[in-house]
Amino acid sequence: MKAIEIQKFGLDGLAIVDRPVSEPGPGEVLIKFHAASVNRRDLMVAEGTYNPRMKLPAIPLSDGAGEIDAVGSGVHQWSVGDRVMPIFAQRWFDGDPSAEIRRTSLGAGPFWDGVMREFGVFSADSIVRIPDHLSYEEAATLPCAALTAWNALVESGKLKAGDTVLTLGTGGVSLFAVQFAKMFGARVIATTSSDAKAVRLKDLGADETINYMQFEAWEEKVLELTNGPGVDHVVEVGGADTLPRSIRSVRLGGHIALIGALSGGTGFDAVSVFMKSIRLQGIYVGSKRMFLEMNRAISANQMAPVLDKVYEFEEIAAALVRMRSGEHFGKIAVRIGSHR
Repeated sequence: MKAIEIQKFGLDGLAIVDRPVSEPGPGEVLIKFHAASVNRRDLMVAEGTYNPRMKLPAIPLSDGAGEIDAVGSGVHQWSVGDRVMPIFAQRWFDGDPSAEIRRTSLGAGPFWDGVMREFGVFSADSIVRIPDHLSYEEAATLPCAALTAWNALVESGKLKAGDTVLTLGTGGVSLFAVQFAKMFGARVIATTSSDAKAVRLKDLGADETINYMQFEAWEEKVLELTNGPGVDHVVEVGGADTLPRSIRSVRLGGHIALIGALSGGTGFDAVSVFMKSIRLQGIYVGSKRMFLEMNRAISANQMAPVLDKVYEFEEIAAALVRMRSGEHFGKIAVRIGSHR
């Protein structure tokens, strides 16, 4: 089979190689991958900033979708041809995450190779079914970005109709947060860097948009749009530079789901967190149980992920450059092989 390897850190260290196809053992399935998607973490892994001591070579990318090509003995819940996705953390089925569970996350080392390959063997318990209405490219966006947004708002935030949600930017997690918030009947205020992206956010369902290139102190605009108290939830993907503004944007007793670290500044205001009784919750993707619940909601609402661009297998470096540019609107996908 063809696979992408990180042979050295840096995007020029990616190479297409031939690897043997493994046979599934007892309790395992062989997945023929048709698509993958790119997360910020994947760029960091490839560039060596996620884990500089990671052993190489390694196959990158955590999020993929395909069909079962073969099943091992004892597997009765899956059949050849079933459309499936591996879960992000292969041993996180329910409950709280742990250091042990986190080490089973795909795409960050040779012991848990990623999905940029034509075939992969996985435990039959560590995959989920693709919603019927989604393409492989759309499905490949779900395991990390979509589940992170679901965990942030539904699991951690206990989102309910009438809540107000603030999202930052137009990356995958943020756009999924817009879609899930509207699915639950919430009001969405979304920040973005351009008027053109603001139009697309409105088309996706955002009720209000703020161009942070025009309003540097965008938190003041958030307070204006909420008539003073602030939002109920912030899906915080920016990191140290945006967190102080998010803290000022949220209401007393509000909830901030801390997900990303796209900026590295300082200015964290701990006093405001306890003075406003803010619940600041770090979010690490989600469990299989959350994934199954999310997929049921996606199917019931016929929700479609937003695809920015689909690259070919050999264009993986270009897909990661697109991620690094920050110009994308939604998820960046990669096609693996040919499929119907």
